[in-house]
Amino acid sequence: MNPSQNSIIIRLAGDSGDGVQLIGEELTITAALSGKEVRTLPDFPAEIRAPQGTVSGVSGFQLAMASEALFTAGETLDVLVALNPAALKKALPYLKPGGLLILNEDSQSTKDWSKAGIAEDDVPDMLEHYQVIHVPLVSETIKALEDVDVSTTEAKKAKNFYVLGLALWLFELDTSHALNFIKQKFKSKPEIQKGNQKALQAGYNYGLTLELQKQDFILHNMPRAEGDYRQITGVDAVAMALATLATETKTRVLVSGYPITPASAVLHAAAPLNDFGVELIQAEDEIASIGAALGAAYGGALALTCTSGPGLDLKTEMMGLAVVAELPLVILDVQRAGASTGLPTKTGQSDLNQALFGRHGEAPMPVLAATSPADCFETILQAFSIAVKAMTPVIVLMDAYLANAAEPWRIPDINTLEMPDIQYHTDEKPYARNEHLARSWNTPGKAGFIHQLGGLEKAGVMGEISYEADNHAEMVSLRAEKVLKVSDDYAPLSIEGDKEAEVLLVSWGSTYGSIQAARATLDIPVAHVHLKHVWPLPPDLEGTVKAYKRVLVLELNTGHLCTLMRAQYLVDAKSIGVCTGQPFTTTALVSAIQKEVEHV
Repeated sequence: MNPSQNSIIIRLAGDSGDGVQLIGEELTITAALSGKEVRTLPDFPAEIRAPQGTVSGVSGFQLAMASEALFTAGETLDVLVALNPAALKKALPYLKPGGLLILNEDSQSTKDWSKAGIAEDDVPDMLEHYQVIHVPLVSETIKALEDVDVSTTEAKKAKNFYVLGLALWLFELDTSHALNFIKQKFKSKPEIQKGNQKALQAGYNYGLTLELQKQDFILHNMPRAEGDYRQITGVDAVAMALATLATETKTRVLVSGYPITPASAVLHAAAPLNDFGVELIQAEDEIASIGAALGAAYGGALALTCTSGPGLDLKTEMMGLAVVAELPLVILDVQRAGASTGLPTKTGQSDLNQALFGRHGEAPMPVLAATSPADCFETILQAFSIAVKAMTPVIVLMDAYLANAAEPWRIPDINTLEMPDIQYHTDEKPYARNEHLARSWNTPGKAGFIHQLGGLEKAGVMGEISYEADNHAEMVSLRAEKVLKVSDDYAPLSIEGDKEAEVLLVSWGSTYGSIQAARATLDIPVAHVHLKHVWPLPPDLEGTVKAYKRVLVLELNTGHLCTLMRAQYLVDAKSIGVCTGQPFTTTALVSAIQKEVEHV
């Protein structure tokens, strides 16, 4: 690592059963507690159990640590820990020349190299440009646990904590948090607990024996920020938002979904929240899950249904029912790389067109996109506030990167949070309109507020069924106008960077951090606008984009937002998009922006 560098990027990689994600999370927490800025990028296979030792079964966890603000989990690795040849093959291209490479010496048999598709004769050439340390990981772990009453198989499983101990030594991080984590996680299995703790300490001690200039991997701690912080992933943020909603509004919240990667993690996170007023239903299919949520909204509860791409397809008919019935509902789509089954564990932003237009008839609804893992908390609160105020379903777009990545989050003052203003039975006529064009939220069973509800077109303040042409045209227009009025409450757009530049970058969702990192590297002046509200678009966006000579729209798809902006504003916006299943890399982004700017 260059002495002037103030960040370090490490990737841990091994088989999906090696516990890489677990130790990656613990390393992240320990680094954050020590005063480092951290960003993570978990990367795991879609297969439940791919063949051991193969590239398709490699699980990786990337962590960036810094003594200054970070925007991404980094690109070029300073340290790579590869637990087998397959992990080495997959991750080595990202390790910078001269970087530190830690290899598991006990997984370097001819069979291991063959499984990874690597010829043993090629290995010396592969490794010649790196600092290489061979650690007899399995045998050292077994040796460390000789006096612990565990089987050899159980001892081998502790090798991930041996790796964690070595990493803690390398970055000069304290072992106490990790040791306490092991104590809590395995408190019902004292011998396993003891074995994992000894493995961690043995890994740390092994580091002490290495002839390695450790100074290259030690960062200064950041000045301690005011307030209370914790590490948070996007899924954690969603769960906390749901619990906060239930407790602060004194209203039950229903979370309903059908298991699908990567949205299933939301169901797991919501399961323990019953004591806070959050109910969970794992439905038999996607249609049933949104149906249950819609029924809960009809009954006066706050309701969220979560899914990922293919599940959003299946929910579309019920989404149309929610639009016509005008019930508050939040649909959370954790995007993945598609189409079809696609890349279930990889990220993307390719559901935007589906969110905007993927319904029959005229069925507009607001669409929000979270910016970072921590921002998922505020975005969920805001989505419910919009849904209740406008009496409309709302789509929230996350993605696999936001769901799984972690960052520090300042725990907010509860009194500063935006909460939905829940008012039932404001008018005995269910379709009487207020100043926001929203109807009254009349729940069933209330004397004097009896009404009919369904998917057929409505007429008048009582919502009678109507097949009249003029009435249908009027209702289509009214529902669209109601959604457009949501933008009346938007804050003014924030323009970052050089406001006087000729080039404007426009982005949305999880790309914010990547673009911030790229903007800091560019040698040309650019301005940047990042959208949280994707529909309706901000009222001041048109004037903003027309004030710049060149407009570049950056997104992880083939140009969905770019096409929308060109249609709405008749501007010659250009798309910079990728569909790799990975976030933007800084190098690729800088190159693409410079190429577009130079190509006049």
